[in-house]
Amino acid sequence: MVDRSTDPARPLIPRGIVVAVDLRDPRRALEPELLEFEALIEAAGARVVDRIVQRRDAVDPATLVGEGKAREIALRAAELPADALFFLNDLRPRQRKNLEKIIALPIVDRTMLILDVFARHARSREGKLQVELAQLRYRQSRLMGTGVDLSRLGGGIGSRGPGETKLETDRRRIQERVSVLTRQIEDVRRQRAVRRQAPHREPLVALVGYTNVGKSSLQNALARTDTFVANQPFATLDPTVRRAYLAPGRYIRLADTVGFITDLPEDLITAFRATLEELRDADILIHVLDAGNPDWPRQRLAVERLLQELGIESAPRLLAFNKSDAIVGEPPHEPGAIAVSARTGAGLDALRSAILERIPEQGIGT
Repeated sequence: MVDRSTDPARPLIPRGIVVAVDLRDPRRALEPELLEFEALIEAAGARVVDRIVQRRDAVDPATLVGEGKAREIALRAAELPADALFFLNDLRPRQRKNLEKIIALPIVDRTMLILDVFARHARSREGKLQVELAQLRYRQSRLMGTGVDLSRLGGGIGSRGPGETKLETDRRRIQERVSVLTRQIEDVRRQRAVRRQAPHREPLVALVGYTNVGKSSLQNALARTDTFVANQPFATLDPTVRRAYLAPGRYIRLADTVGFITDLPEDLITAFRATLEELRDADILIHVLDAGNPDWPRQRLAVERLLQELGIESAPRLLAFNKSDAIVGEPPHEPGAIAVSARTGAGLDALRSAILERIPEQGIGT
């Protein structure tokens, strides 16, 4: 089933239903995460046609939403019609298997969706290696819990070792590929380490922040470049470094990095660790926030937690509220924060001055 368009030349866009279980956690508002999830769905090339939210005290261990609700969702998907279901909550193998028995549609949970968006946006060989590794590790973790069906002996005599089950074959093949990718990424890691040890006359300043806050646009504005940017999550996966002017005779290397997100899948953190390690060598981290997003406190906390996990929470940093031109009234007030606009250039001089104040004179190249 596809988007019902009368124009045969128009691309076919999958129609998706968003499903979420709200556990009524007062510390975690559901609406911002749903909006973020729907933006990810659009970035993956689908269109949201309905949203179903179920409020429960706990998820159903068998189907996440309960069998009765699952049947309601199946009827709704047939009525619309829809092409896929997107679950905000991550699904366990057993839950997915039981849902697939009730709902005859592809089922995508949050981790699968993020991995898919990363795969769509990976451009460099390194980025593609990292995403493939994360996808395989995700599949590997799901194989461990799938149980009886995959453990039965299958056909295809001669395609597997004597007496080897399908589950064992899947595990072995995935592990072989994981081993290859791990070695290749380790080579990249060593190459990066060598480059980091090379003498640099100019300090490194890294832009970090939540996905889609405008880090790439800010890098373009500060470095006066025109690197591609897109208003969607994870448009930038491959790190870029540009030379940026601060003042007469004073320059920096300005790095743009992959955006973060709340509960970024652990497999992705592991796969991109070689890339993110470069943040440890930054003289300053500029934590970029979206001034027009009322959910910026949650996004800021998510980034701080990931920086802590990477062991770079103590790095010197500046706080920059980007997109300040798009808000009505005053930007958010945080001690020492700088309001900027990559689009209009407002606040960029103040940001340059703040960087200069935090970098020793002798560390600047000419």
